[in-house]
Amino acid sequence: MSVSILKINAAGRAIEWVSWQAAVGLHARNLVSWTYGEEVMAVKGGYCRQTGLQSKLTLNSIIACRGKVVDPGRSHPPLTNQALFRRDQNVCLYCGLFCPDAELSRDHVKPLSRGGLDCWTNVVSACRRCNTRKGNTEIEALGVQLLALPYMPNHAEYLALSHSGRILGDQMQFLKRQFPSQSRLLPENQHTLRNRRINPRLPG
Repeated sequence: MSVSILKINAAGRAIEWVSWQAAVGLHARNLVSWTYGEEVMAVKGGYCRQTGLQSKLTLNSIIACRGKVVDPGRSHPPLTNQALFRRDQNVCLYCGLFCPDAELSRDHVKPLSRGGLDCWTNVVSACRRCNTRKGNTEIEALGVQLLALPYMPNHAEYLALSHSGRILGDQMQFLKRQFPSQSRLLPENQHTLRNRRINPRLPG
């Protein structure tokens, strides 16, 4: 059974996804302060020699753990194509075409060959055709503009963007409370890219 548990710190900040096995280990070491969300599974353990009863642990979708309070906002989330494409809603930010992951690529707005960096604020999702047409040219020289500006997601956004499985409703609601107001993951902002085209496909 594939279940991901959202681990948060004592201050209520989302930290990471952990497997149910890791969550059981945190409970066993008495590191869990409190739990939240729906019950996702029950894990049975060994039998008590004195009572003959089998131990049972119920896992919730969110666990708060004791220990050093970590501020995930101090670190930059790693840049991956999966998270990038989710940030940009699987839309080419040049022509506005919606594409599956296999038809998208990572484009550097300021090309690496011209001093651009491989970082969140300099990369966008691009269909392979637009990426090829753009090449190592800066967009100002092409006379086009992006559908939206690239940005670095905060840690809570990154946890949502990078999760490969299904995120439970209560987990997403918890994460959303830590999204910035302009996040493209919020429903009120998701209309800004899809079905919006301001450029034809790049010429060439």
